[in-house]
Amino acid sequence: MAKLPLPERGQPLDVTYIYQLADTVNNLSTQVSSASYNYTTIDTTSAGKQSIKTSDARVIGGIVGVADNSTVSASSEKTFVYDFPSDFKYSPIVSATVINTGNTSAGSNVSVVLKKPTTSRVEGVVKFNASGNLSVDVHLLIIGIPN
Repeated sequence: MAKLPLPERGQPLDVTYIYQLADTVNNLSTQVSSASYNYTTIDTTSAGKQSIKTSDARVIGGIVGVADNSTVSASSEKTFVYDFPSDFKYSPIVSATVINTGNTSAGSNVSVVLKKPTTSRVEGVVKFNASGNLSVDVHLLIIGIPN
């Protein structure tokens, strides 16, 4: 790719220099290809598979604090809600992971189930499978098409 010479201080910007700027931007534009690996395919329940440029996809990493130094009993549950910072065109793909932030044995015996996400939020339930004191967060990975 052509490298533009930097103008000297006080140098007037003439037609030749502006031409070089435009030519370099055009060359850069052709080097950014529209190859298939630059696209992301997102399965939606309402519109099937949707392919968009990866740069147009929205990816959100969210954290929800579920329990902080709390005592829980086995088979108890706690619900949580995560509102997306902005709406999606279709319900996004959401995955969740429970993080044992308290590093306790009760915190290692936890499961999470998500309800069907909407275009603006996801709800879930954390089930505690052992009694004890724990601290857990739910980490969310949300991938979708912005509205």
